[in-house]
Amino acid sequence: MGLFQLFYEFIKPWIWIPLGIAYMGIIFVILLENRNVNKALSYIVILIFVPVIGLIVFYFFGRDYRKRIRFKFKNEHDLNTIKKFREELVHNQENALKHLKTEFGSLSKPARMLINEQSSFLLSGNETKLLINGEEKYPEVIKALKAAKHHIHLEYYIFSDDDVGKEILNILIEKSKEGVELRILVDGAGSSDLGTIPKTLKENGIKLYRFMPVRFKNLASTNYRNHRKMIIIDGNIGFIGGLNIDERYLNNGKHKLYWRDTHLKIEGPAVNILQLVFSTDWRYVSKKLLPLAEPYFSKQINHSGKSPITVIASGPISLRPYGMDSMVSLIHNARKNIKIVNPYFIPSDELKSALITAALSGIDVKIILPGMSDSTIVQRASYSYFKPFLYNGVKIYQYTKGFIHAKTMTVDDKVSLIGSFNTDIRSFYINYEASALVYDRELAHQLNEQFEEDLGNTVKLDYSTWKNRSINNRLLDSLCRLITPLL
Repeated sequence: MGLFQLFYEFIKPWIWIPLGIAYMGIIFVILLENRNVNKALSYIVILIFVPVIGLIVFYFFGRDYRKRIRFKFKNEHDLNTIKKFREELVHNQENALKHLKTEFGSLSKPARMLINEQSSFLLSGNETKLLINGEEKYPEVIKALKAAKHHIHLEYYIFSDDDVGKEILNILIEKSKEGVELRILVDGAGSSDLGTIPKTLKENGIKLYRFMPVRFKNLASTNYRNHRKMIIIDGNIGFIGGLNIDERYLNNGKHKLYWRDTHLKIEGPAVNILQLVFSTDWRYVSKKLLPLAEPYFSKQINHSGKSPITVIASGPISLRPYGMDSMVSLIHNARKNIKIVNPYFIPSDELKSALITAALSGIDVKIILPGMSDSTIVQRASYSYFKPFLYNGVKIYQYTKGFIHAKTMTVDDKVSLIGSFNTDIRSFYINYEASALVYDRELAHQLNEQFEEDLGNTVKLDYSTWKNRSINNRLLDSLCRLITPLL
């Protein structure tokens, strides 16, 4: 018998003691961090019932102190930058809110909430253009990029080395040669396979930053991604929405799956807010902050004009889940109808309660969700939520033409929400996200027209049929639901 075997036989009767202490310590840490209850319970369950796997999962994915170390200073700097922005460039927010309340009544409350929380601003005098799919977004983006005079700022979850990515890359190189400033920020996980893009940019003297590159030694960082999808050009044109830079979104016949998505072009003072969001993320990766001055930020700010817009931006250590709070506030203040399109539907208790309460109050609540998804686990988990919604009058439709990836919402044909927020815990609490909250009846009308067109490619779910699904399907849905807080 070898020395190692002798040592193992000696300690085997007592090994449960240090393991027990380790497990109690981990559970104590989970409880002490006051994390999301569902997530905490999921970690505790996996630690108890699959001990070894549980330890590995928690070690790599569950340690929230990594998040606090990484993002504490970023959050403090962001709040200081927002405060400085308010002092130097934005005044009379109270007057802007009064005007908004006159025009939109109680639906102005989310904007007031964001201003009171000092997480955003309300700026008017904007022009907007709704962009459906890559077929409409990419030509508009390419046109704007080619016309850039001073700077181009891109922030994307996915920037792919494909035909669309290469076309945009070539434009960026040409603009750089013309003297246009370029700042490119991509997510370290979403854009982990950039192909030749970094090398090409470097050869042309252009710096690309990755937001939290993923390495095995800090695999937990995959939990906290920059999911934003924004472009700012010359401080007066902005793009925000759900489309990444990837030819999958351009339905040109190269890919079997049809992608339905939505983006928004903004021209006007509200681009300042997009620029501010980009500026805080840029400082995090480059340690350099853009000056709060022209030509990066415009001082021509109109508080009473067309299309008041605020931008909802949040991250893993935000003081509040601003995306969820804004949606819940809009739902509570709806009077006629609510129309939601989202690819990942794992609603929080707050969102679930708000939607069901609205439906029971006589408000027409319609939700379009994917009939096919790029994540089987998430889709299966979402199925486990449908029954109480259907029972209480929320109308759910499954999109069948392809994969619907749009993240939009309209309320009472007046207010629109377009951006990167999914309706799940990861989006509300863990990732960096950004969406535009737009007070514009014409835009809401256009978005509702698209909603009605999309309804033509859906199947409406029926409560009596759904509740009688096979026990195997329901069990699988419930098992996936248990996993989702860890995803």
